[in-house]
Amino acid sequence: MDFRLSDEQRILQQTVREFADRECKPLAAVWDREARVPDRQVLEQMVQMGLVGMCLPQEYGGGGQELLSAIVCIEQLARVSPLCAAAVFESNVGPVRVVELFGTEEQKRRILPHVCRGEMQISVGMTEAEAGSALTDLRTRATKVDRGWRLDGRKVFCTGGGESEAYLVYCRIDDQPGAKGIGALLVEKGTPGLSFGKQERFMGMRGFPSSDLVFDDCVVPTGNLIVPAGGFRSLMQCFDIERCGNATMALGIATGALEVAAAYAMERRTFGKPIAERQAIQMMIADMATRVDAARLLVYRAALGAQGGFPSIRETSMAKVFANETAKAVTDMAMEILGGYGYSAEFPVERMLRDSRGWPLAGGTLQIQKILIAAAVLGRTFDQRK
Repeated sequence: MDFRLSDEQRILQQTVREFADRECKPLAAVWDREARVPDRQVLEQMVQMGLVGMCLPQEYGGGGQELLSAIVCIEQLARVSPLCAAAVFESNVGPVRVVELFGTEEQKRRILPHVCRGEMQISVGMTEAEAGSALTDLRTRATKVDRGWRLDGRKVFCTGGGESEAYLVYCRIDDQPGAKGIGALLVEKGTPGLSFGKQERFMGMRGFPSSDLVFDDCVVPTGNLIVPAGGFRSLMQCFDIERCGNATMALGIATGALEVAAAYAMERRTFGKPIAERQAIQMMIADMATRVDAARLLVYRAALGAQGGFPSIRETSMAKVFANETAKAVTDMAMEILGGYGYSAEFPVERMLRDSRGWPLAGGTLQIQKILIAAAVLGRTFDQRK
């Protein structure tokens, strides 16, 4: 398999890298410190560059590009700040892909152009207090009524909660047990009966809005049913695309930490010469670089395997596990190399380390991913309820 980027992708990679350094890097610490989303002008520039919705079909305003191109862009943005990459992430590997792949023609024409113009960001409402890893235990309920669907329940830890213009809500649509009764509705912000909990305060990923979604007699139009009951498998297939994005966010953080550590090692001098001359530093730099390259290859493999369909659950889970663990390890080693400066909030490594801890928790825990990998290797499933 050829993992080399095409000439067009290399040009795109360099262009996005320069944009991230010029427009996002100077503001990344401010966004983190003030826990706020990037300025609107940053999003507008990414829309003009064709990064928002670049993987969505051209007939709906998208770029019609392959998944790997978006992955390359997300990495370059996330190495500066995952917040900078959020709009590209959500519009190319987020729940909007469910609309693209399983929505009706009317739904696609009504929703996708707004996403591609940066006018709508769609977040996912999956997790509940008692349904995280055991997602088929979810209790949020949609009941058919004359006006459409009445939604009742509560979702927790919704990234984008209170900020996004719409939410793809996984819910129980009929009385069939387990996965058979689960589908998905699109709920737009401002719909009567939808409210938001308090904004969460996290160790890292500051600036990513996150809140509960509360549905109390929330009536959604009939045309907003994106996936009917029995479509849980389809939802999970799309979520494997999002896991590629999760892995890439972690890869970007690790890439950024490696770059900062390598530059510091060449500049910082002790006993008359750069610390890069010290063998202990060389060993850490080598370990960091090897892990980052290995994570990148796993992510690229998963993305390339998705062409014309969905990524392999085995390859996607491997990429997520390794990239998530790499981000934690590499940011930790970067802090060791920078010493006191690494621990200081005046330098980016401290922020990178905090951000690295969030991605293993999002998109399915590493333990669940490892169970999925083992199931694929062994050719059988494991029922966690037995």
